[in-house]
Amino acid sequence: MHLLPTDDLPKLPGRERRPAKIMILLMPGSDNQAMLTLAHRIAASEQVLLLGVVPVPMGENLSVGQGQARQLRRIIQESVDRVNLRAKARIRVSYTPWDEVQQVLADEPNIDLLILGWPQQLESMGLTASEVLSHPPCDIAILRGPFPTALNRILLPNLGDPHGELALRLGLTLARPERTRITSLNLRQSVTGGLEKEIFAGMQLILEEMPEIDQQTLVVEDRAKTILECSREYDLVVMGTKAMPSDATDSFGQITDTILKHSPAAVIAVKTKKVVPDQTPPRRFGAGAISVLVDQWFAENTFHADEFADLARLVDLKEERGVTISLAVPALNEEETVGSVIRTCQRTLIEQFPLLDEIILMDSNSTDCTREIAIDLGVPVYIHQEVLPQYGPREGKGEALWKSLFVTKGDLIFWVDTDIRNFHPRFVYGLIGPLLQRTQLKFIKGFYRRPLKSGSQLEPGRGGRVTELTARPLLNLFYPSLSGVIQPLAGEYGGHREVLEQMPFSSGYGVEIGLLIDIFEKYKLSSIAQVDLVERIHKNQPLANLSKMSFAIIQTLIHKLEHQNEQELLEDVNRTMKIVRYEPGHYYLDVEEIAELERPAMVDVPEYRQKRGMA
Repeated sequence: MHLLPTDDLPKLPGRERRPAKIMILLMPGSDNQAMLTLAHRIAASEQVLLLGVVPVPMGENLSVGQGQARQLRRIIQESVDRVNLRAKARIRVSYTPWDEVQQVLADEPNIDLLILGWPQQLESMGLTASEVLSHPPCDIAILRGPFPTALNRILLPNLGDPHGELALRLGLTLARPERTRITSLNLRQSVTGGLEKEIFAGMQLILEEMPEIDQQTLVVEDRAKTILECSREYDLVVMGTKAMPSDATDSFGQITDTILKHSPAAVIAVKTKKVVPDQTPPRRFGAGAISVLVDQWFAENTFHADEFADLARLVDLKEERGVTISLAVPALNEEETVGSVIRTCQRTLIEQFPLLDEIILMDSNSTDCTREIAIDLGVPVYIHQEVLPQYGPREGKGEALWKSLFVTKGDLIFWVDTDIRNFHPRFVYGLIGPLLQRTQLKFIKGFYRRPLKSGSQLEPGRGGRVTELTARPLLNLFYPSLSGVIQPLAGEYGGHREVLEQMPFSSGYGVEIGLLIDIFEKYKLSSIAQVDLVERIHKNQPLANLSKMSFAIIQTLIHKLEHQNEQELLEDVNRTMKIVRYEPGHYYLDVEEIAELERPAMVDVPEYRQKRGMA
């Protein structure tokens, strides 16, 4: 039993081939057309494995299945020729078809979801609802067709069952090809003393982050009746089964049975393989739904700089949008690299392709020749400690970025670090491209491979230590919606002025993570994107500096949590850090104050409002 060679299958543009994730079963006597219509839709974004199984009654010769096997083989091959599907090279003919299906799943460990037809396929395999619910070999979906060829509206009844996450994921997959509208129908039962306890608070929080999903909340007496009535307005209903099997072997749960039997819309009922304990803590269900949100964001909002290498097209887009673009480069003693960064941008992004309207250097009082190099290249230079001096000078990169809002003019503002040794124009146009192409995006972060220099050697993939040991674990813990951001501390990023000017800025190392969190909380995850800038080679910081950087980043994140929860967690004593020092023969402790201060939103600064002509 072999898979068809992958070279014989059509390629998906811009996508690496990966093992099939979803297996769809075809059988004689079942609604194979509905299964194939479903398969074609899923194949727009996922790889699908079609499997044909011919059951033969016990006692008969297996050869009697030859005609039906030939028919299924023809159906499968026609489907493989038309769309991006994989199929088994021959059909399974068996006395025990369910055993055969489970064996294929054992041979295909990458299969996440098995889709069966109801009721014909279950009956043909002698499979009861109880068996599906009790011991699913993987996640299961039961289709009651016919599946619509035009899918305009999908209904997701949210019943507080543990299969809601799977229903949501499958609904999003089916909606993706045509951006089909999805409605989440949140049904609560009225009970004595008020509403029943809301056990799917986690799911609710995720749905609020998905503007493409309409939410409708109803308090009802009869949930099955309400779903049935609502389903008349939809093409497809995707819902969970009951959590655990009961003594009634032919039931998927009273509500699900009603919808399967009587809904005029097509119905898919799903059952997760995940073991569900009898007593589940109220907020436990829905916790895994965060991966649905993050996976979708990652797939749709992650770009590659090469997508925007047609700079003439970017210039046309810029003119269509009617926007101006500023690049601000912060620097502190970067005489070795600052000239290359500026000149590369001038040559490609101003002289050859007028994408940038201005480049400015925001210097942090360098003591080397950084400012002189920029001045010689004709770039305006500002010392950040001398900008808005009435608010007092502060040290720190965040301070420089905040003040760059005051001195720049563009509608879009981007920042790139000046210590990059392998600087390429993609570090800038890769950031600009997504914001010009997708006007709903507000903020863009770069990411890249970061080799770590060890002596004279570069070790690939060893950089970004603070990112992996501090920033990303903290985001996963406290802001899991941002867990798909590959490099939250990257110094290459930017956004719309009208967004950035409304954000407070941490004055030091916490500026990147602080901006990311604030923009997420105000504009939601869908407003943020990230772009692969390939590789970044720069000066790596010593470990002691990274420790102080981590301390500042943790302070910033805790400050965001304080604001969110309206509760102070840190005292002044928490803003000093004991640094371990070593001299030959002994260790000692040194104390440094690392107080991560914050500047207000620039739009609240009177001088900025006056300069920008704001009322």
